[in-house]
Amino acid sequence: MRDILPDLRARCADGVPLALATVVAVHGSAPRDPGAVMAVDAAGTVVGSVSGGCVEGDLYEVAREVLAGAGPRVVAYGISDDEAFGVGLTCGGTIEVLVRAYVSPAELADLGALLDLIAADRPVAEATVLSGAAETGARLVVRPSDAGPTTGTLGSEGLDAAVTDDARGLLAQGHTAIQWYGAHGQRRMQEVAVFIRTYAPPPRMLVFGAIDHAAATARIGSFLGYRVTVCDARPAFATRERFPTADEVVRAWPHTYLESTEVDARTVICVLTHDPKFDVPLLLAALRTPAAYIGVMGSRRTHHDRLARLREAGADEAALARLASPVGLDLGARTPEETAVSIAAEVIQHRWGGTGRPLGELTGAIHHGETS
Repeated sequence: MRDILPDLRARCADGVPLALATVVAVHGSAPRDPGAVMAVDAAGTVVGSVSGGCVEGDLYEVAREVLAGAGPRVVAYGISDDEAFGVGLTCGGTIEVLVRAYVSPAELADLGALLDLIAADRPVAEATVLSGAAETGARLVVRPSDAGPTTGTLGSEGLDAAVTDDARGLLAQGHTAIQWYGAHGQRRMQEVAVFIRTYAPPPRMLVFGAIDHAAATARIGSFLGYRVTVCDARPAFATRERFPTADEVVRAWPHTYLESTEVDARTVICVLTHDPKFDVPLLLAALRTPAAYIGVMGSRRTHHDRLARLREAGADEAALARLASPVGLDLGARTPEETAVSIAAEVIQHRWGGTGRPLGELTGAIHHGETS
């Protein structure tokens, strides 16, 4: 959604009817995850993608039908028949796609309000009925309990209450899922399928050490969708001119800044200073956070010395095992840009549980977490 957000907001602001095709489920290997969106407006213009080109042609026709009043629907695409040039996924998986139209001024205003929250990085979840004993396409927009009321309805007070509770839980975890309920929100029933899509603020990447490797790491962090902060205590190095792609550049002692800023279980910390007077207090602070990844630059000798200093400062072995150092995967990197790719590769590996080995040497599912 975020990659086509400006286009969607412009159409809502101009009152242009549109249909959204949203991936709601993926089985096996597929090009895009749940939440991927393609939009078709009243003029027939297409933005976004749900499969990288495999099924967009057919979805375009479905979206045009829904825009013309056919009503929301869920369509599924599986393995394509290459010989017959059939519509499907060449990767062998299956996706389910919800197609829903926004035509009236009220519908476009409701969608626009959701898009405004997403653009402002406000946490919000959208729950949509897919099938069962409730109206397909019914929507409920849920915000954290301290951030405002829900809007819309799925058809019953009990269902709205149950989905609101689950949506807030998923939002806190940054997860998107299909949940099942009874017609009035009863648990452990499968009468209504609801797709809950969460929009949490982008995860953070904190890069410490304003060196050339940090500039390259900040660029690739932004490319991967992180909100990037570069921090260094030296005013001559921590400048906006040197880090134009970073969301913020902070001049402060690294450990002081880290102890005062928000870090959650999605945060990536990259320590590129390789200077003990910065590293040791910074890493002690980092190990007290729930950060997903703590990567530390330096040679093996530097890392061995660093570990000794951290042990002397009180860090235990379980905490030290969290450090990814020397930072990055073994790609043979030489330049700052190549090193940044190596770091990014290790971040992705930690996030999804990859092996870091060439896919051509492996068998089984390409995307981790798949069953086939």
